[in-house]
Amino acid sequence: MIPQTAKVLRASDVELKDKVVAINRVAKVVKGGRRFSFSALVVVGDGNGTVGWGLGKANEVTDAITKAIDDAKKNLIKVPVTKVGTVPHENYGKFSGGFVLLKPASKGTGIIAGGAMRAVLESAGIKDVLGKSKGSSNAHNVVKATFDALANMRDPHTIARERGISLNKLFNG
Repeated sequence: MIPQTAKVLRASDVELKDKVVAINRVAKVVKGGRRFSFSALVVVGDGNGTVGWGLGKANEVTDAITKAIDDAKKNLIKVPVTKVGTVPHENYGKFSGGFVLLKPASKGTGIIAGGAMRAVLESAGIKDVLGKSKGSSNAHNVVKATFDALANMRDPHTIARERGISLNKLFNG
């Protein structure tokens, strides 16, 4: 579900740090009692505009996290971050019942966003942003909606290239 404008990267190109966003325990009732398994939602990023998310499921928490990290490394995208460390423009993201609003913020504001959204923005290397999550507060929906918003962001260089004009003409009309 990555839009056409997002650039997909390989994990071997960058040094990634991981953050566990959510761990869920699931019980399956069998003849001898309950059998537990775990799912982990993880966000990875290099802190310089590259970020990805992954989901892993296993019978042990550590195995689930390892699988999630491997999955996240397969789903990396490049996000435009301005020189002052914010997003280039206001944008909305949607996934299922989760809606996310991201707005650029002035230097020194910090990341004003909730838990799952904060993990994605920190991993991407965004330092100043205003974020609001509406609708579903489910960590999976919020992370995917945040990725939708970030993947649809465009910097001025991309817009100028798509229109076939120079940056100077883009800003001066």
